[in-house]
Amino acid sequence: MTGAVFTLFYALFLFDAPRKLFRDSDTGWHIRSGETIIQTGKLPRTDPYSWSRQGSEWLAWEWSADVILGIAHIRGGLPGVTLLYLALLSICSWLWFRLTWAAGGDFLLSCVLASPMLSTVNLHWLARPHIFGWLLLLAWVWCAERPPIRSRWWHAVAAFLAGSAWANLHASFFLLPATAVLYAIGYWLRPLLWTVEPDADFRAARWFAVVATTAAAGSFLNPYGWLLHQHVFSYLTNRELLERIGEFQSFNFHNPGSIQILLALAIAGIGAVFALDQGRLGRFFLLGGMCLLALRSARGLPLVALLLPLANGSITEGLRKMELRPWIRGKVDGFLAYGRNLRALDSPFRGYAWAPLMLLAAGWILWQPSLHARTGFPPEEFPVLAASAVEGLPGSARLFAPDKFGGYLIYRFQGERKVYFDGRSDFYGVRFMKRYIDFVQVRPGWDGMIETEGFTHALVPVNYSLAAVLPLIGWTERYRDSTAVLLERPTR
Repeated sequence: MTGAVFTLFYALFLFDAPRKLFRDSDTGWHIRSGETIIQTGKLPRTDPYSWSRQGSEWLAWEWSADVILGIAHIRGGLPGVTLLYLALLSICSWLWFRLTWAAGGDFLLSCVLASPMLSTVNLHWLARPHIFGWLLLLAWVWCAERPPIRSRWWHAVAAFLAGSAWANLHASFFLLPATAVLYAIGYWLRPLLWTVEPDADFRAARWFAVVATTAAAGSFLNPYGWLLHQHVFSYLTNRELLERIGEFQSFNFHNPGSIQILLALAIAGIGAVFALDQGRLGRFFLLGGMCLLALRSARGLPLVALLLPLANGSITEGLRKMELRPWIRGKVDGFLAYGRNLRALDSPFRGYAWAPLMLLAAGWILWQPSLHARTGFPPEEFPVLAASAVEGLPGSARLFAPDKFGGYLIYRFQGERKVYFDGRSDFYGVRFMKRYIDFVQVRPGWDGMIETEGFTHALVPVNYSLAAVLPLIGWTERYRDSTAVLLERPTR
């Protein structure tokens, strides 16, 4: 519980959660989507937000998470959304430590690893549905590290329900059956590769196979059925599309502060090697696979950090059994003994009663006038001030704004002011994105899009090429601040 409290403190005061949780404008349309579902009692089937693709079929594949965001916003506005995500991030930290103990990790080592963990996961500390996926992944791997001696019928039911809940919250639902398959293969292979008693391992392999099957079946219990799986698969295998989405690109390890992230990757890799040596193939497959994914896509880095408890457990076991010179052996044993003693002292102080009090305190802080006023989308990144000028545009205006602004405009105008583009890249598709990038980057033929799309106004960041080029062809500046400029096309 101490880790959860520290995470709450870190996120609120050091990370600046009231602002940084909203540094991705997708939060805006998630909130409005959830509120619409609550108000109408129906899921949207066609796009309600854009004028460029209005009426096209849309799968609101994270509708349950949208509803939760919508409830938080209706009850408490953006501070309410902030409090919700502070609670989710704190629960993730609590589960991270619970997974550490389940994996046999060392107390002192877990304290050391908490720093690279927090430094890595906060890359994607955003008020978006993927945080629900993190929470479910941690809860599931915690269960996987403590497989029962024998299967019960309710295990299959629980896996079915978990698969269904995850599929309605976030597109990462495939991680549950996929990791269950990895553990099943690991337990099945172990008696074939090492001299161990096979019965217990084969029982565990069957249990994981049942979990994988029932969880996969449960994922079809969603409003879209198999179409959800087809949609997610098509999206994640569309290389042309993913190449144009920044968060799916490889992380730049030359960025300032990336040492902690490199450390998380290195420890996960070392843990994978120790897990292989110990015959823990499920851990080896999971840690190794996540490291490979993280090198390919920045979206995988937080998953590696969340699974560091598995590396901790394997490294701790390796240190305990490693043949070392006597003086080194003594130091290592002293380190491990000290960690065990600290864990024994800490374990009685679970602190569950403090959790609601800490959330109440966080809520009280968030609703203080000074912090309440600055909670939300950062005005240095989004057209918070320019929105008043946009509000004065006629309803028939065909406003161009980049996807970075789209989600915020949907939120600000409650979906009434239609946007050209927003962060739903799976909905707009690669062909649309190619044309959009050509226009934004002022590539040959860019000006033809003004006619074909019928743009009447443009709201763009001040550092975009369009902000300088459009006035050269007669567009008039209607508003400018340090973040955005609003331009109007000349009338004929």
